[in-house]
Amino acid sequence: MISAFSGFALIGVIVLVGWVTRRFAGLPENAEAVLGRLVYSVLAPCLLFTGVAKADLNVLFSEPLIVSTAAAVVCFGLFALLIRGRDRGTTIMGALASGYTNANYIGIPVATYVLGNAALVVPIVILQLLVITPVALTLLEIATTGRASWRTVLMTPLRNPLIAGVALGAVFALTGWHLPTVLGNPIAAIGQAAVPVVLIAFGMSLSGRGVLTAGSDRVATLTAVALKTAGMPVIAFLMAHALGLNHDETFAVTVLAALPTAQNVFLYGQRFNAGAGLIRDAIFLSTLACAPALLLITFLFHL
Repeated sequence: MISAFSGFALIGVIVLVGWVTRRFAGLPENAEAVLGRLVYSVLAPCLLFTGVAKADLNVLFSEPLIVSTAAAVVCFGLFALLIRGRDRGTTIMGALASGYTNANYIGIPVATYVLGNAALVVPIVILQLLVITPVALTLLEIATTGRASWRTVLMTPLRNPLIAGVALGAVFALTGWHLPTVLGNPIAAIGQAAVPVVLIAFGMSLSGRGVLTAGSDRVATLTAVALKTAGMPVIAFLMAHALGLNHDETFAVTVLAALPTAQNVFLYGQRFNAGAGLIRDAIFLSTLACAPALLLITFLFHL
């Protein structure tokens, strides 16, 4: 548990660096947008390609993953039902904030040090990258551009650098191909910069504004945070119990459901200029709420 909290501390320090940099370094006004575009176009695709290329895609077929997927989908739908009157882009971002889990950056240390098996989080990472992310980005593209033709739906994922990275990685994972070292090492090195740069950009976005300030969509934000940190774990627990998962599997899916909203959702909102304030606050608040939620779940499962 202490090691898991060290992951939160690491995230907090990097975000703080971004906040301080934005506030005191005299950067140009568009610095945050430039960083976001760099991550979206280059760094994140390299990271996704490297991660998926090494993954075992067979882990996508398991009962715990069915529970995790269903819990996320229910939370997506609940947000859309509970929060009305927003534009489509904001609704999509709020739904993602309610169920899109930080399975990579926080999920890996939690799976390692709380659940005792880092591999438990891999199916969720792959599902989110190969299924949820392409669907969400396609919907955001349609919502923000107004294009809804079948051609747009089919072509949008193909034009997206994040999805391209995932798709290429999946091809390498399925075929067993390997890039030559002269190409693989630079791609991996570039990808390693994605997470800290995303966190720095997120910290920069917090400079000069508070959380849940006047004018922000407080109801939608708090609804998303409540669904992510409380609703999703409860739903996962009930579904796991209904499917007859054993104690350890039920504990695992419940813990993983309580992870906060992923930082890369902020990147999607920034890229499409949709629900930026909502997702920024939801990530921050769900990350804060994650620690006590994990402690409570662990305590209840070990009574």
